[in-house]
Amino acid sequence: MTAGAATRTAHRVALVGAAIARSLSPLLHEQEAAALGLDYRYELLDLDRLPAGWTLRDGVGWTGFNVTHPAKQTVLGQLDALSSQARDLGAVNTVTVTDGRLTGHNTDHSGFLAGLRHGLPGACLDRVLVVGAGGAGSAVAYALATVGARVDVVDAAPGRAADLAERLRAALPGARVEGGPAAAVGVLAAVADGVVNATPIGMDGHPGVPVDPALLDARHWVADVVYRPLETALLAAARDRGCRVLDGGAMLVAQAADSMALLTGATPDPDRMRRHLAALVDPREGHR
Repeated sequence: MTAGAATRTAHRVALVGAAIARSLSPLLHEQEAAALGLDYRYELLDLDRLPAGWTLRDGVGWTGFNVTHPAKQTVLGQLDALSSQARDLGAVNTVTVTDGRLTGHNTDHSGFLAGLRHGLPGACLDRVLVVGAGGAGSAVAYALATVGARVDVVDAAPGRAADLAERLRAALPGARVEGGPAAAVGVLAAVADGVVNATPIGMDGHPGVPVDPALLDARHWVADVVYRPLETALLAAARDRGCRVLDGGAMLVAQAADSMALLTGATPDPDRMRRHLAALVDPREGHR
Protein backbone atom coordinates (compact mmCIF):
# COMPACT_ATOMS: atom_id res chain seq x y z
CA MET A 1 0.00 0.00 0.00
CA THR A 2 1.39 3.41 -0.85
CA ALA A 3 1.44 6.10 1.81
CA GLY A 4 -1.61 8.23 1.36
CA ALA A 5 -3.49 5.70 -0.77
CA ALA A 6 -5.62 4.51 2.13
CA THR A 7 -6.61 8.06 3.08
CA ARG A 8 -7.90 9.07 -0.34
CA THR A 9 -11.65 8.93 -0.80
CA ALA A 10 -11.56 9.55 -4.56
CA HIS A 11 -9.04 8.36 -7.10
CA ARG A 12 -8.15 9.88 -10.43
CA VAL A 13 -5.83 7.74 -12.53
CA ALA A 14 -4.66 8.01 -16.14
CA LEU A 15 -2.91 5.88 -18.70
CA VAL A 16 -0.05 7.78 -20.36
CA GLY A 17 1.18 6.60 -23.75
CA ALA A 18 0.78 6.86 -27.51
CA ALA A 19 -1.95 5.34 -29.72
CA ILE A 20 -3.96 4.28 -26.66
CA ALA A 21 -7.48 5.14 -27.83
CA ARG A 22 -8.49 1.45 -27.97
CA SER A 23 -6.96 0.48 -24.63
CA LEU A 24 -9.10 -1.78 -22.45
CA SER A 25 -7.50 -0.43 -19.27
CA PRO A 26 -10.16 2.22 -18.50
CA LEU A 27 -13.02 -0.26 -18.52
CA LEU A 28 -11.01 -2.97 -16.79
CA HIS A 29 -9.95 -0.64 -13.98
CA GLU A 30 -13.27 1.15 -13.56
CA GLN A 31 -15.33 -2.05 -13.46
CA GLU A 32 -13.13 -3.51 -10.74
CA ALA A 33 -13.11 -0.22 -8.84
CA ALA A 34 -16.92 -0.16 -8.91
CA ALA A 35 -17.01 -3.72 -7.56
CA LEU A 36 -14.69 -2.60 -4.74
CA GLY A 37 -16.89 0.39 -3.96
CA LEU A 38 -14.22 2.93 -4.92
CA ASP A 39 -14.78 6.43 -6.24
CA TYR A 40 -12.38 5.95 -9.13
CA ARG A 41 -11.99 7.61 -12.51
CA TYR A 42 -9.59 6.34 -15.17
CA GLU A 43 -8.66 8.48 -18.16
CA LEU A 44 -6.43 8.34 -21.21
CA LEU A 45 -3.62 10.84 -21.75
CA ASP A 46 -2.35 10.34 -25.29
CA LEU A 47 1.12 11.78 -25.71
CA ASP A 48 0.28 12.79 -29.26
CA ARG A 49 -2.45 15.09 -27.96
CA LEU A 50 -0.80 16.58 -24.89
CA PRO A 51 0.80 20.05 -24.96
CA ALA A 52 4.49 20.20 -25.80
CA GLY A 53 6.58 19.84 -22.68
CA TRP A 54 3.83 18.17 -20.65
CA THR A 55 5.12 16.00 -17.78
CA LEU A 56 3.54 13.86 -15.09
CA ARG A 57 3.99 16.77 -12.69
CA ASP A 58 1.36 18.65 -14.65
CA GLY A 59 -1.22 16.12 -13.42
CA VAL A 60 -2.02 17.99 -10.22
CA GLY A 61 -4.35 16.10 -7.91
CA TRP A 62 -3.93 12.71 -9.59
CA THR A 63 -3.66 9.54 -7.50
CA GLY A 64 -1.19 8.23 -10.04
CA PHE A 65 -0.60 6.98 -13.54
CA ASN A 66 -0.19 3.87 -15.58
CA VAL A 67 2.51 4.22 -18.22
CA THR A 68 2.75 2.37 -21.52
CA HIS A 69 4.69 2.52 -24.79
CA PRO A 70 6.70 4.63 -25.53
CA ALA A 71 6.95 6.29 -22.11
CA LYS A 72 8.01 3.48 -19.76
CA GLN A 73 11.61 4.64 -19.87
CA THR A 74 11.29 8.26 -20.94
CA VAL A 75 9.35 9.23 -17.79
CA LEU A 76 12.15 8.08 -15.48
CA GLY A 77 13.67 11.54 -15.35
CA GLN A 78 10.35 12.96 -14.09
CA LEU A 79 10.28 10.76 -11.00
CA ASP A 80 11.51 11.26 -7.45
CA ALA A 81 12.04 7.60 -6.61
CA LEU A 82 11.90 4.09 -8.06
CA SER A 83 10.99 0.74 -6.56
CA SER A 84 13.86 -1.74 -6.57
CA GLN A 85 12.26 -3.71 -9.42
CA ALA A 86 11.70 -0.61 -11.54
CA ARG A 87 15.31 0.38 -10.95
CA ASP A 88 16.54 -3.07 -11.99
CA LEU A 89 14.40 -3.02 -15.14
CA GLY A 90 14.97 0.61 -16.02
CA ALA A 91 11.26 0.98 -16.82
CA VAL A 92 8.01 1.80 -15.02
CA ASN A 93 4.39 1.06 -15.76
CA THR A 94 2.85 2.56 -12.61
CA VAL A 95 3.54 5.89 -10.91
CA THR A 96 2.11 6.71 -7.50
CA VAL A 97 1.75 10.30 -6.31
CA THR A 98 2.04 10.97 -2.57
CA ASP A 99 2.28 14.54 -1.27
CA GLY A 100 3.57 15.62 -4.67
CA ARG A 101 6.25 12.94 -4.71
CA LEU A 102 6.28 10.66 -7.78
CA THR A 103 7.43 7.07 -7.33
CA GLY A 104 7.81 4.65 -10.22
CA HIS A 105 6.92 0.97 -9.97
CA ASN A 106 6.87 -1.96 -12.38
CA THR A 107 4.04 -4.49 -12.12
CA ASP A 108 4.62 -5.99 -15.56
CA HIS A 109 7.03 -8.57 -14.11
CA SER A 110 4.77 -9.58 -11.22
CA GLY A 111 1.78 -9.55 -13.57
CA PHE A 112 3.43 -11.92 -16.00
CA LEU A 113 4.46 -14.35 -13.27
CA ALA A 114 1.03 -14.31 -11.60
CA GLY A 115 -0.67 -14.83 -14.96
CA LEU A 116 1.67 -17.68 -15.81
CA ARG A 117 1.08 -19.44 -12.51
CA HIS A 118 -2.68 -19.08 -12.82
CA GLY A 119 -3.02 -19.92 -16.50
CA LEU A 120 -0.34 -22.61 -16.83
CA PRO A 121 -0.01 -24.23 -13.41
CA GLY A 122 2.86 -26.65 -13.20
CA ALA A 123 4.57 -25.33 -16.35
CA CYS A 124 8.22 -26.34 -16.43
CA LEU A 125 10.42 -23.27 -15.98
CA ASP A 126 13.85 -24.88 -16.21
CA ARG A 127 14.66 -23.09 -19.47
CA VAL A 128 12.58 -20.47 -21.27
CA LEU A 129 13.05 -18.64 -24.55
CA VAL A 130 11.88 -15.02 -24.56
CA VAL A 131 11.51 -13.35 -27.96
CA GLY A 132 11.92 -9.59 -27.67
CA ALA A 133 14.16 -7.53 -25.37
CA GLY A 134 12.07 -4.37 -25.11
CA GLY A 135 10.01 -3.27 -22.12
CA ALA A 136 7.79 -6.35 -22.10
CA GLY A 137 10.67 -8.72 -22.72
CA SER A 138 12.67 -7.14 -19.91
CA ALA A 139 9.80 -7.65 -17.46
CA VAL A 140 9.18 -11.24 -18.58
CA ALA A 141 12.87 -12.17 -18.40
CA TYR A 142 13.19 -10.56 -14.97
CA ALA A 143 10.15 -12.44 -13.67
CA LEU A 144 11.42 -15.78 -14.93
CA ALA A 145 14.94 -15.19 -13.62
CA THR A 146 13.60 -14.45 -10.12
CA VAL A 147 12.14 -17.97 -9.94
CA GLY A 148 15.36 -19.61 -11.10
CA ALA A 149 14.64 -20.21 -14.77
CA ARG A 150 17.46 -20.26 -17.31
CA VAL A 151 16.33 -17.48 -19.67
CA ASP A 152 17.47 -17.02 -23.26
CA VAL A 153 16.42 -13.64 -24.68
CA VAL A 154 16.63 -12.99 -28.41
CA ASP A 155 15.97 -9.81 -30.31
CA ALA A 156 16.23 -8.42 -33.83
CA ALA A 157 18.79 -6.06 -32.29
CA PRO A 158 21.21 -8.53 -30.66
CA GLY A 159 22.95 -5.79 -28.70
CA ARG A 160 19.71 -4.96 -26.92
CA ALA A 161 19.28 -8.58 -25.85
CA ALA A 162 22.88 -8.77 -24.65
CA ASP A 163 22.52 -5.52 -22.68
CA LEU A 164 19.33 -6.80 -21.04
CA ALA A 165 21.00 -10.06 -20.04
CA GLU A 166 23.97 -8.22 -18.56
CA ARG A 167 21.70 -5.86 -16.63
CA LEU A 168 19.62 -8.69 -15.17
CA ARG A 169 22.67 -10.69 -14.16
CA ALA A 170 23.98 -7.62 -12.32
CA ALA A 171 20.63 -6.99 -10.63
CA LEU A 172 19.96 -10.62 -9.71
CA PRO A 173 23.14 -12.36 -8.51
CA GLY A 174 23.15 -15.92 -9.73
CA ALA A 175 20.58 -15.25 -12.46
CA ARG A 176 21.04 -17.35 -15.60
CA VAL A 177 20.14 -14.97 -18.43
CA GLU A 178 21.75 -14.87 -21.87
CA GLY A 179 21.04 -12.58 -24.81
CA GLY A 180 21.39 -13.32 -28.49
CA PRO A 181 20.17 -12.64 -32.03
CA ALA A 182 16.69 -13.49 -33.32
CA ALA A 183 18.37 -15.91 -35.72
CA ALA A 184 19.11 -18.18 -32.75
CA VAL A 185 15.41 -18.91 -32.16
CA GLY A 186 15.56 -22.33 -33.79
CA VAL A 187 18.50 -23.59 -31.73
CA LEU A 188 17.14 -22.18 -28.48
CA ALA A 189 13.55 -23.38 -29.02
CA ALA A 190 14.91 -26.92 -29.36
CA VAL A 191 16.19 -26.84 -25.76
CA ALA A 192 13.49 -24.67 -24.19
CA ASP A 193 10.57 -25.81 -22.05
CA GLY A 194 8.57 -22.69 -22.82
CA VAL A 195 8.49 -19.86 -25.35
CA VAL A 196 7.24 -16.32 -24.69
CA ASN A 197 6.48 -13.74 -27.37
CA ALA A 198 7.30 -10.32 -25.94
CA THR A 199 7.18 -8.47 -29.26
CA PRO A 200 4.24 -6.70 -30.96
CA ILE A 201 4.15 -9.39 -33.67
CA GLY A 202 0.67 -10.84 -33.75
CA MET A 203 -0.99 -7.69 -32.46
CA ASP A 204 -3.75 -6.02 -34.48
CA GLY A 205 -1.87 -4.20 -37.25
CA HIS A 206 1.27 -6.33 -36.79
CA PRO A 207 0.45 -9.65 -38.46
CA GLY A 208 2.70 -12.68 -38.42
CA VAL A 209 4.34 -15.04 -35.97
CA PRO A 210 7.57 -14.35 -34.05
CA VAL A 211 8.49 -18.04 -33.94
CA ASP A 212 8.12 -20.60 -36.74
CA PRO A 213 5.40 -22.99 -35.46
CA ALA A 214 7.38 -25.89 -36.94
CA LEU A 215 9.86 -25.36 -34.08
CA LEU A 216 7.17 -26.15 -31.50
CA ASP A 217 5.87 -29.46 -30.26
CA ALA A 218 3.61 -30.73 -27.49
CA ARG A 219 6.32 -30.57 -24.82
CA HIS A 220 6.44 -26.75 -25.10
CA TRP A 221 4.22 -24.25 -23.39
CA VAL A 222 3.77 -20.98 -25.28
CA ALA A 223 2.79 -17.57 -23.89
CA ASP A 224 2.09 -14.25 -25.56
CA VAL A 225 2.04 -10.74 -24.10
CA VAL A 226 -0.23 -9.54 -26.91
CA TYR A 227 -3.88 -9.31 -25.85
CA ARG A 228 -5.48 -7.78 -28.93
CA PRO A 229 -6.34 -10.30 -30.22
CA LEU A 230 -6.26 -12.77 -27.34
CA GLU A 231 -5.82 -15.64 -29.78
CA THR A 232 -2.78 -14.60 -31.80
CA ALA A 233 -1.58 -16.51 -34.82
CA LEU A 234 1.27 -17.87 -32.67
CA LEU A 235 -1.06 -19.23 -30.00
CA ALA A 236 -3.43 -20.75 -32.55
CA ALA A 237 -0.55 -22.52 -34.29
CA ALA A 238 0.96 -23.66 -30.99
CA ARG A 239 -2.37 -25.02 -29.83
CA ASP A 240 -2.68 -26.97 -33.10
CA ARG A 241 0.70 -28.54 -32.36
CA GLY A 242 -0.44 -29.70 -28.93
CA CYS A 243 1.19 -26.98 -26.81
CA ARG A 244 -0.31 -25.53 -23.66
CA VAL A 245 -0.84 -21.82 -24.33
CA LEU A 246 -1.34 -18.60 -22.37
CA ASP A 247 -2.77 -15.45 -23.91
CA GLY A 248 -1.78 -11.88 -23.09
CA GLY A 249 -4.95 -11.27 -21.12
CA ALA A 250 -3.40 -13.14 -18.19
CA MET A 251 -0.57 -10.62 -17.86
CA LEU A 252 -2.89 -7.67 -18.56
CA VAL A 253 -5.23 -8.56 -15.70
CA ALA A 254 -2.55 -9.48 -13.17
CA GLN A 255 -0.45 -6.36 -13.74
CA ALA A 256 -3.59 -4.21 -13.60
CA ALA A 257 -4.58 -5.77 -10.28
CA ASP A 258 -1.12 -5.14 -8.83
CA SER A 259 -1.19 -1.59 -10.16
CA MET A 260 -4.61 -0.86 -8.64
CA ALA A 261 -3.41 -2.16 -5.29
CA LEU A 262 -0.45 0.24 -5.38
CA LEU A 263 -2.61 3.18 -6.42
CA THR A 264 -5.54 2.71 -4.06
CA GLY A 265 -4.48 0.45 -1.20
CA ALA A 266 -7.45 -1.79 -2.03
CA THR A 267 -7.24 -5.49 -2.88
CA PRO A 268 -8.57 -6.21 -6.40
CA ASP A 269 -10.01 -9.61 -7.25
CA PRO A 270 -8.06 -11.04 -10.23
CA ASP A 271 -10.70 -13.71 -10.92
CA ARG A 272 -13.40 -11.06 -11.18
CA MET A 273 -11.14 -8.97 -13.41
CA ARG A 274 -10.61 -11.97 -15.70
CA ARG A 275 -14.38 -12.24 -16.06
CA HIS A 276 -14.54 -8.52 -16.85
CA LEU A 277 -11.90 -8.94 -19.54
CA ALA A 278 -13.70 -11.91 -21.07
CA ALA A 279 -16.85 -9.79 -21.35
CA LEU A 280 -14.91 -6.91 -22.92
CA VAL A 281 -13.23 -9.10 -25.51
CA ASP A 282 -15.89 -11.29 -27.12
CA PRO A 283 -14.41 -13.34 -29.99
CA ARG A 284 -17.87 -13.62 -31.54
CA GLU A 285 -18.15 -9.86 -31.94
CA GLY A 286 -14.56 -8.88 -32.58
CA HIS A 287 -12.32 -7.00 -30.19
CA ARG A 288 -13.96 -3.91 -28.80
